[in-house]
Amino acid sequence: MTAPSLLEQTMVAAKRDLARERRRGEVIWVTIPFGVVAMLLIPMAVGADAPRLRELGPGLYWVVVLLFGVLVTVRSTAADSPQQRDLNRLIGLDPAAGFAGRALASFVLLMAFEVMVGLATIALYDVTLTAWLWLPIVLIVAGAGLALIGSLAASIAGSLATGSALVPLLVAPMAVPLLLGATQALDGLRLGNAILPWMLLMVTVVFALMIVGVVTARALQETR
Repeated sequence: MTAPSLLEQTMVAAKRDLARERRRGEVIWVTIPFGVVAMLLIPMAVGADAPRLRELGPGLYWVVVLLFGVLVTVRSTAADSPQQRDLNRLIGLDPAAGFAGRALASFVLLMAFEVMVGLATIALYDVTLTAWLWLPIVLIVAGAGLALIGSLAASIAGSLATGSALVPLLVAPMAVPLLLGATQALDGLRLGNAILPWMLLMVTVVFALMIVGVVTARALQETR
C-alpha cells in the first residue's frame, strides 16, 4: 500500500479544518456578520457623502477583510492544540501538507467572507467597476495571499511560547504589500486604470509565501 501523496494529505487536512468549522460555525455565524456590520457602521462615522464613500470603499473593504481575516487565522491556530499536533505526527501527516491544508481551508472561508462583505460594500458604498471580469481574479489572489499569510503566522506563533497572541502582530507587516496591491487593483477597476502591475505584485507575494510556508513547515513543527 503506497503512502498518501502530498496533495492527498493536503486535502485531508483541509477537509478536517472545514469540518471543524462546520461544527462550530464561528466564521459563518460570527465573523462574516461582524464584517458586514463593520462596513455598515463606517458610513455612520465618516458621513453619508456618496462621492467620498465611493472613493474610500475599496480601501476600507480590504482593511476589514484583513482585520477579520486574522480572526479566521486565530480560530485555526486555537484549534491546532498540542494533542492535535501529536496526532498529526502519529499518523505521519507531512508538515508541509498540514500547512497547505490549513491555508486551503482558510482560503475557502476567506472567500466566503470576501464575497459577503463585498456585496455589502457594493450596496452601501455605491462602488462601480469598469472591468467586472477581473474582480473574481483579484478576490481569489488576495484571498490566497491572506490565507497563506495567516497560516504562516500561525505556524510561527505555534512554535513560540506566546502562541496565538502573536498572530495579529505577524500578519500585519506581511500583509502590507498584498493589501497595497489589492487596494490599488480595486481602484484600477473602479477608475479604469491598469491593474496588471498590482496583480503581478500580489501573485509574486502569493508564490513567495507558498514556498516559504512549505519549506519551513517541518522546521517550525520540530520547535513545538
